[in-house]
Amino acid sequence: MKMKSLYSKFAFITIMIMIVSGIISFFLSNAYYQVKLKQQNDEKITNFAFEIADFASKHPLISLQDYLDHIGAIGYQILMVNQEGDKQYFGSTFRKKDLPAALPEKVLQGDVYHGVSQFPHKTFVTGFFANEIKNSVGVPLKYKNKKYALFIRPDIKLMFNEMHILFGWLLVISILLSILFVLISTKYLVNPIRNLNKATKEIAEGNFLIKLDIGRKDELGHLAVSFTTMAKKLAKVDSLRKELITNISHDIQSPLTNIKGYLNLLENSDKSDQEKQQYLRIVHSEVTRLSNMTKQLLLLSSIESKKDLMEITTVDVTGQLKSVIHQYQWSILDKGIMLSFSLPDASVKGDPSLLYSVWENLLTNAIKYNRENGSIDLELLDNGTQIEVVIKDTGVGLEEEEKERIFDRFYRADMSRARSVEGTGLGLSIAQSIIDMHHGKIELTSQKGQGTTFTVSLPKL
Repeated sequence: MKMKSLYSKFAFITIMIMIVSGIISFFLSNAYYQVKLKQQNDEKITNFAFEIADFASKHPLISLQDYLDHIGAIGYQILMVNQEGDKQYFGSTFRKKDLPAALPEKVLQGDVYHGVSQFPHKTFVTGFFANEIKNSVGVPLKYKNKKYALFIRPDIKLMFNEMHILFGWLLVISILLSILFVLISTKYLVNPIRNLNKATKEIAEGNFLIKLDIGRKDELGHLAVSFTTMAKKLAKVDSLRKELITNISHDIQSPLTNIKGYLNLLENSDKSDQEKQQYLRIVHSEVTRLSNMTKQLLLLSSIESKKDLMEITTVDVTGQLKSVIHQYQWSILDKGIMLSFSLPDASVKGDPSLLYSVWENLLTNAIKYNRENGSIDLELLDNGTQIEVVIKDTGVGLEEEEKERIFDRFYRADMSRARSVEGTGLGLSIAQSIIDMHHGKIELTSQKGQGTTFTVSLPKL
């Protein structure tokens, strides 16, 4: 059965890591015993065996059997072989008693048998626990002028039996608890990812109003916060998309309806030439309106797709602002607006045509949404590293929620009034895109009924 869930995969991998780590640890500890501890263990047992033999040889009045029984009782396994080859065992029984026949004879003749250090290395057996006569130390023993071969090793079972049981239970309990904690911790780690997966599916189905209850401070918690922020932005984008479609449909449908209606009227032969000329002027006006909207959409698309194709040169901002004022002077006078300006010489590096469209959009907005006999203040500031262009009007102003969306495409504040004002709702979006391309920023302050101030900051280099 294939594991498809992250939970089962993570738990399986973690448990396998534990098992593999345990096996590797066993091999490493076994290797450490074989390389370093085995020789030390052999030396200690050899020294102890010589002390037993030396004590027995110096105290012929004691009973050798009682003495060796006592040594066996305190935690040693002993085999004693006399010159006739008779064997006596003391302490607990050896699991394996096979011993080369010539070996006791060699020990009787004075050789020392280092069975512990010479015990063969086995992969899954740690020599320290091998209960075999071969895994012992043999030394010669002389007692009452008789020679013996004494083979001895620690009785590991007697010395460490309780510890074996304790360590065995500790190992079993540790493994079980480790598996339990792995399963619990894995669920704790994976649950937020499951929630994120569910949230992703909901977003794919168009439900952006999701709430992730993940109150963690780690990377998953940060991911959840970022995901929630993304969902909110997607919800806003979706709302803007729907509104954009509605606005485009309305802004395109209205002139098309007018054009169709007046063309129908032109087909009526009862109309006078004067009326027909008036209808043609209206049709021409609506066509121009559609053309301007299309041009601005193409301009916005071109700006966003060709950011690296700007024609950068030195731009005389002062000259551009004066040119825009002169271009729209008739509109200013027609509305009775008082214009004041302070325009010292200032230049920046940028695309002249794009920057000109920014000043044009901002000034025409200040005119269109100003009141009759209002005022416009235009100021240019140069602080050495950047310039600031401030355009302040006494127009209708904006509500707080309108200020947050004023740079959105096709958004027009106070829609009931804005429909009567000529425009496409793309000018400020275009202006912001151009300023962003020039590494500047555009900000506004506004209060409903008190006017609006746009501040454009541009780096000089």
